[in-house]
Amino acid sequence: MLPAQHLRRTRFWLAIFIAGLLISGVTAFPLQMEVHWLSGHVRTVMAGVLGGSSPMLAWLRRVDEALTATGAKYPFLAYGTDWLAFGHLAIAVAFLGPYVHPVRNKWVVTFGLIACAGVVPLAVIAGAVRGIPWWWRMIDCSFGIFGAIPLLICRRSIMALEKLPN
Repeated sequence: MLPAQHLRRTRFWLAIFIAGLLISGVTAFPLQMEVHWLSGHVRTVMAGVLGGSSPMLAWLRRVDEALTATGAKYPFLAYGTDWLAFGHLAIAVAFLGPYVHPVRNKWVVTFGLIACAGVVPLAVIAGAVRGIPWWWRMIDCSFGIFGAIPLLICRRSIMALEKLPN
C-alpha cells in the first residue's frame, strides 16, 4: 500500500472514531429528554411485538422514571452527565493530532485503545455494583470493543507509515 493510501485510511477511520465521540458527547447533554423519548418509542414498538412486556422496556421505564424524579427534585445531578459529554468532546479534539500528523501523534491512538479496553472492566464491575442489568452492561462493553476496531486499523496504518523513509 502506498503512503498516501495509509494516510487516507488512517484519516478515514480517525474521522469515524471522532464522529462517534462527538455524537456520544452531544447526546449526553439532553439525556433525560432522550431516555423519555426512547422509553416511549420502545414501549410503542414492543407493545405490538411482545405485548408491552420485556426486561429492556422495564429497564428503560425505570431509568426514565429515575431521571424524571431526579431532574424534578435534584436537577444539579444532571451536571454530571454534562461533564461526561464534555469529556467525550475533549477526547475527540485530542484525536485531531493524529488526524493531522499520525506518526508524530501515534500515542493518542494508543491512549484511545487503552481507554477502549478500560470500558469493558468498568462496565462489568461498576455496572454490577450499580445494579445495571447484565445485557445493558454488554451494550456498554460493545462501545469499547467497537471503538477499538477503527483505532486498531489506524495503528496498523500508522506503523506502516512509520517504517517508510521520510
